[in-house]
Amino acid sequence: MSTTGATGALVPEDVPGEGAGGRTWSGWWWWPKRRSFLLDATLAAVSALECAFEGAIFAQKTGIVPGAGALLGIVVGSVLLLRRRWPVAVVLVGIAMSPAQMGFLLSLVGLYTLAASEVPRRITAALAGMNGVGTMLVAFLNFEDSLRDSHDGSSMSVALTLIVSALMALGLTAPPVLLGLYVRARRRLVESLRERADGLERELELLAEKALERAERARSDERTRIAREMHDVVAHRVSLMVVHAAALKAVALKDPKKASASAELLGDMGRQALTELRQMLGVLRTASEVVVAAPAAEEADTTDGPCLAEIAALVEESQAAGMGVELTVEGESRPCGQRVEATVYRVVQEALTNVHKHAAGAKAHVRLAYREAEVAVLITNGPTDGTTLSTPLPSGGHGLLGMRERVTSHGGGFAAGPTPEGGFRVSAMLPAPAV
Repeated sequence: MSTTGATGALVPEDVPGEGAGGRTWSGWWWWPKRRSFLLDATLAAVSALECAFEGAIFAQKTGIVPGAGALLGIVVGSVLLLRRRWPVAVVLVGIAMSPAQMGFLLSLVGLYTLAASEVPRRITAALAGMNGVGTMLVAFLNFEDSLRDSHDGSSMSVALTLIVSALMALGLTAPPVLLGLYVRARRRLVESLRERADGLERELELLAEKALERAERARSDERTRIAREMHDVVAHRVSLMVVHAAALKAVALKDPKKASASAELLGDMGRQALTELRQMLGVLRTASEVVVAAPAAEEADTTDGPCLAEIAALVEESQAAGMGVELTVEGESRPCGQRVEATVYRVVQEALTNVHKHAAGAKAHVRLAYREAEVAVLITNGPTDGTTLSTPLPSGGHGLLGMRERVTSHGGGFAAGPTPEGGFRVSAMLPAPAV
């Protein structure tokens, strides 16, 4: 982490670091790492030696005590220790010392640090320009003195001196500034890429959480669908088998031929139930991978399920079990889509199963209607006749709920409830446009 100092530079906070040999580095002031402190201390020491030597030479030229000039140079060169905290101050000291021709390393490192820091660019440009102008003026005056000693100071020599001074100032100012700007831009790019990577990582975590939620929802939906399929396949067949078993017990001694026919029918129903169970279990095995990959588990319905043409056979089975049930078909029959036809078949199957369970001896009527843009089915039954012995059958209470879920999943409408005559009615409408 870092904070912005008074001059606008990045000031690293005291972040603990790992030193050599496993020792920890708690940070001193604005140096977050040991190597940063060692680097600045080394630069400051070299700069102090340079400025002390140059200060002593300047003091001899101006008639000052050389020791005072050397001492001033040591103080000026040591300012590099503050380059990370106050880069503007370091550059200003370098500009101030340019007339004394001291602080060459101080100016180069100060300009680089200033350009690489978070100081506004207008301030960096202004200070770099001041440093360049100062360097050019000092170089021009030195060259002019040299030319005056050796020549007569012609205009051509003055122009040449001005050009050489400008090139020298540009060479000493532009490279550290450009290098600092490059480092600053690269650091910003790395920070932006790191932030983007962190954002992408958070997005991936959110996507993973959503994928887990969708997978869990798909498993829950598939478990519901499996339970509904098992209920529809098993409940109807087993209910008819229980009814026929009760009838077989009643006529076994009185009418052996009828008992034999009932036993044969009972065996056929058991085999049909086993066949449907095997088909459904086979589909569940092949659809298990689809359930994990696809959020919409309800799309994995059986591809070889029942169709509307099998409703007549379904009604005949109920008639064979002793139920008075009629089938009426309205409109011209047509293909309505496998899933829609299977849903209508299951609605009729469950409704007739409920009649067997709860209205023994009642008459039922199944009406199947093909309309222009839909297919509808209505199953009604009257009240029980009171004479037929009812066979106790267990009920889970999920039949109507399963029918409603099936119909509404296709965008259809479902209604069920008692009739004024004391019976019950179940109706379903599913969209099935004619092709």
